[in-house]
Amino acid sequence: MFLSSVPARVLMRRSRSLSPHRALQTGHGEASRFRNLCELEPNRSPVLSGSRASRRSVASEEPRVQYHQLAGRWRASLENRRSSWASLTAAGRCGGGHRSRSESAAAAGARGVAGVISAAALAFCLKKDGDDKAEALLDAVRSSNGEEVIRLLAQGADPNTRHRLGWTALMVSAMNRQHNVVKVLLEAGADPNLGDDFNSVYETAREKGVHSLEVLVSREDEFSSRLSSRASFRGCSALHYAALADDLRSVKMLLDAGANPLQKNELGHTPLTYAKEGEMAVLLKDAQNTFAEAQQKREAEERRKFPLERRLKEHIIGQEGAINTVASAIRRKENGWYDEEHPLVFLFLGSSGIGKTELAKQVARYMHKDIKKGFIRMDMSEFQEKHEVAKFIGSPPGYVGHEEGGQLTKQLKQCPNAVVLFDEVDKAHPDVLTIMLQLFDEGRLTDGKGKTIECKDAIFIMTSNAASDEIAQHALQLRQEAQEQSRRRLAENLEDVQKSEKITISNTFKEQVIRPILKAHFRRDEFLGRINEIVYFLPFCQSELIQLVSKELNYWAKKAKQRHNITLLWERPVLDLLTRGYNLHYGARSIKHEVERRVVNQLAAAFEQDLLPRGCTLRLIVDGAQEKDGGPALRLEVLGEDSSARKLDIQPPLTPEDVTHTHRHH
Repeated sequence: MFLSSVPARVLMRRSRSLSPHRALQTGHGEASRFRNLCELEPNRSPVLSGSRASRRSVASEEPRVQYHQLAGRWRASLENRRSSWASLTAAGRCGGGHRSRSESAAAAGARGVAGVISAAALAFCLKKDGDDKAEALLDAVRSSNGEEVIRLLAQGADPNTRHRLGWTALMVSAMNRQHNVVKVLLEAGADPNLGDDFNSVYETAREKGVHSLEVLVSREDEFSSRLSSRASFRGCSALHYAALADDLRSVKMLLDAGANPLQKNELGHTPLTYAKEGEMAVLLKDAQNTFAEAQQKREAEERRKFPLERRLKEHIIGQEGAINTVASAIRRKENGWYDEEHPLVFLFLGSSGIGKTELAKQVARYMHKDIKKGFIRMDMSEFQEKHEVAKFIGSPPGYVGHEEGGQLTKQLKQCPNAVVLFDEVDKAHPDVLTIMLQLFDEGRLTDGKGKTIECKDAIFIMTSNAASDEIAQHALQLRQEAQEQSRRRLAENLEDVQKSEKITISNTFKEQVIRPILKAHFRRDEFLGRINEIVYFLPFCQSELIQLVSKELNYWAKKAKQRHNITLLWERPVLDLLTRGYNLHYGARSIKHEVERRVVNQLAAAFEQDLLPRGCTLRLIVDGAQEKDGGPALRLEVLGEDSSARKLDIQPPLTPEDVTHTHRHH
């Protein structure tokens, strides 16, 4: 019931003079009136739909009259009860020493009744704790109390604090044309580009698990009563609200503080969408052009200082040739030196676990801040049958799943310039390749409903294991030849040896060996002709394997520290030993499995046998003993505070034979 939402301390503090029975009766009557009012809640249907939005639909909705009138009456009734409570309290203070006991008791009873009612209503829709700095700041902003805002900010209140329903103080001041408060908040460091978390009244009520009337009253009383209750405001910045309020002065202040006029809300609308024609619209248009130019200059300067090759090498070990090829093609696209009628298409060739998928992910992370929408991965092993083409573009009308749309077309609609990865493309059915041919050639795709999706700005990356053995063997041969040349030169410098490991595959090998294999797989020259770059991923050299092992050990050392407060150390011979687990066909995955098999298994067994004191330091060493396969063994030892070392005596797990023997013995 309604009383259950009232904080216990408020209810108890104000109902001491009432009997429990009378307090419940009073609360029940108030709750019944409130429940009758809530039954008149309007249908939850948003005003805005699709990409069309008008300023009027957001700022001046024609409300459900009965619903809003009842909410207004309830709010007025609430204010009257608050006034009555204040009067009763004041009277009690003034005449406390001159009244009889019966008068005092009657006054106390009246105060108790008013207290229960007002406490219940206040706890439902008004501020709950006036001492809280965040709520106090929002209250001060709503009442345009500049001095109080300055005082609270000086006491450490966060200028970016949010209301429990999602908006910030800067949004409130921008919507209500409070120029002095806007200025104070911006000077205190308020971010003008934060987006509102508030959706429509009814959606927010559903998300927060409260009644929409509470959300409606809070939105109108604590933000603005001029906004539609059914329109969506998620993602709106303070600049969106200043444009809605037609407040030119606030718009100028926000733009001067770095507000982004190109920022879009969840519906894809910029502040200009909500601006009236005239000086406001002209100002925002000019600001958009200026901001776009400045943004392009900043991005170009950032690309010069921090090239894409350098960014990719931070996440990918080796594959320098592949990184340079991809980065060069993207650089052409970013700087306008490309054919805008055709999308960029790559084919990544190489063994499994060698970095093909990871490079595609890093390209998507570079091109798009939102990696979830900006990266689309399609596992082409799911499209091996002819009928599975429907999963790709969607079923035609009349077939099951028509309304759901295709896996690719649905995601491309959301982000037409995404990075699309077609994993293991050689496994796809030829009919799927025919659809992809249209995609690569014209940069558009028609879905099952007959709608065309333009995606000329997308980047398409295909991966394949075709010719991986030939590429690996050729690379190993080239590397051996390079090492022999280095030995003949008697290179004493390690850097010279590493330079010799940087090899390139010749055009002759590509044309005479690789192209016939690809032609046999894809069976069409026109498909291969649409590919901008075929990128070759080569096996790892020794120095790259050392980096891979170090990366994997660092990962587990971090886990050991976080989960068990254990410090894990190792020596260089350990790295050399673990690189022997490298398998040409499985790439970096073979290194990962080797570390898990030889290191992590020991850690888990030692932990299970209670051999690892919490907070200890472990060192991984190469032991003189031999493993079963004849190679050197890896051992763990505990380091003491005096630098003494003690080897861990980790018992091998019992085999099924040992367990059976033990049971028989007993």
